[in-house]
Amino acid sequence: MADDKARNAVVTGAGKGIGLAVATALRDEGYRVAAGARTISAELEEVATLAVPVDLSTPDGPGHLIDATLAELGGIDLLVNNVAGTTGPHPRGFLSVTDDDWRHALDLTLLAAVRASRAALPSLLDRRGHIINIGSINSRRPAPHLVDISAAKAALANLGKALAEEFGRRGVRVNTISPGPVRTAVWTEPGSTGDALAAQAGMSREEFLESLPDALGMSTGHITEPSEIAALVVFLASGKAPNINGSELVIDGGMRKEL
Repeated sequence: MADDKARNAVVTGAGKGIGLAVATALRDEGYRVAAGARTISAELEEVATLAVPVDLSTPDGPGHLIDATLAELGGIDLLVNNVAGTTGPHPRGFLSVTDDDWRHALDLTLLAAVRASRAALPSLLDRRGHIINIGSINSRRPAPHLVDISAAKAALANLGKALAEEFGRRGVRVNTISPGPVRTAVWTEPGSTGDALAAQAGMSREEFLESLPDALGMSTGHITEPSEIAALVVFLASGKAPNINGSELVIDGGMRKEL
């Protein structure tokens, strides 16, 4: 039901991991959350005001999520473009990455954000809202085994800058959060990137995860938790620092060393 005084957020790729943590944190901050995911988990059903099962890699998927949100909630104050994907890792590198692999990474990581942002912007402009893209430090620190999604995340960061430039004076802020490794299924589930890299290193997945911070030069000694990304989303969305616009905020435990 529409409520002009309520704050409404859309989170893409909200079924688990970072997206679920963001949706939960925004719910706890008083937002009504419209969540899009291929599969609606019981945890997401509990958190979301509106949970929309949707394939965000398709041309019509992001628009369907935005249309459902506008119909149910009446407006959008915050769009979190979190959904991303790769068919990788690609341990044999660039020459093993097919056109289908590239299409999947670009459709789900870049074009889903393009389409969701395009559909949401009229409402965001009307309500002077905010777009937050969830990027990756791989946009500036490319990994050969993740060449497709590294490139897609770089394009996503560029998109955020362009939207911030075009719409900032019209009241819409756009920022990107770029994490390093985050303790999600990408690292922790069987068949994941973590599993593949652990096998290459001759370790169990648990041993590999324990060794990861030292191997990557993370000065905090631990990988990022999804709740830390969610806390940064909440801060940016709060408007407590309204002049943060067109920025890329890195949260990687000190992994990136360059100035």
